[in-house]
Amino acid sequence: MSVRKLVLLVIAMMLAPVLAQAQSPQARDRQSILSMTGNFEVTFDFRETTVLQAGYKPIPGKKVGGEEVVRAIEDSPGKVVLQHMIVAILDKKPVVIKHWRQDWVYEPKAVLEYASQGRWTLRSVPETERKGAWSQTVWETDDSPRYGAVGHWTYDNGVTQWVSGETRRPLPRRDATRHPVYDHLYGTNRHILTPTGWVQQEDNAKVGVKDGKDVTFVRETVINSYDRYAAFPVAAADDYWAKTAPYWSKVRDAWDRAIVRNNGVTVAEDVELGSVTGERLMDWADEINEGKTQTAEASARAEALIAKTVATALASR
Repeated sequence: MSVRKLVLLVIAMMLAPVLAQAQSPQARDRQSILSMTGNFEVTFDFRETTVLQAGYKPIPGKKVGGEEVVRAIEDSPGKVVLQHMIVAILDKKPVVIKHWRQDWVYEPKAVLEYASQGRWTLRSVPETERKGAWSQTVWETDDSPRYGAVGHWTYDNGVTQWVSGETRRPLPRRDATRHPVYDHLYGTNRHILTPTGWVQQEDNAKVGVKDGKDVTFVRETVINSYDRYAAFPVAAADDYWAKTAPYWSKVRDAWDRAIVRNNGVTVAEDVELGSVTGERLMDWADEINEGKTQTAEASARAEALIAKTVATALASR
């Protein structure tokens, strides 16, 4: 064998694992998930579209916006965790509000699903359902659970998208604060990469009890658009996360322990904050960010609060 051929063979052998990984469906999906990180101008568009019960009056559509930073706070071949942070301006100063979190797991053995008011359960995912699939679990601002679903990334006709199965979800705050006739959603979730960023689309049925039976009162479409944009104080979000990340890691661990211990979790919901733990867990993070509280002290408070809240909720059921 000539020296030239030998060199080419060695190079090919060295590149083979890299090329195999780059070409694997799992690696391609992971890159699609990571494409949702960055700095964005965000538009949230909610519209009730189809009335399905006589006498129900649809609420007016609502469109609001803001700026968000999305960071990958965990990244491995089989799991990616994306943390959203809102950056607002108050009295000419940037204010950071920790927003929702999305966890992506490849071929999950279980997924945390919303079961009923204040209760989430771990559902085992059959091998046939999880093969090649990714679960997306969405968490509240205080890292308490919201909903989870399983779906596949696809790349047909030049469109990169992930579509969930239909799942039960708690009412969003925009609905819960109105105390409507319905009390939960059934919906599908779609994430689509676009030339300027990405879009999250929801197709929701708003479900409540009528004459002793669950019925859909109205259907809703939600389009949340994330367009790349950096003309806002991005550094404020990164600074907030640098200071509070260890605290939020302890908070996530506390929720995870409760979920594993109980094969799910029970925690009372709050119409304003998503869960009854929301205000205090968020406030303690703000105190760390402002230098008023040490991480260890706030973390111990948070772990105790989560344990007590879950135990109290379980005892009351």
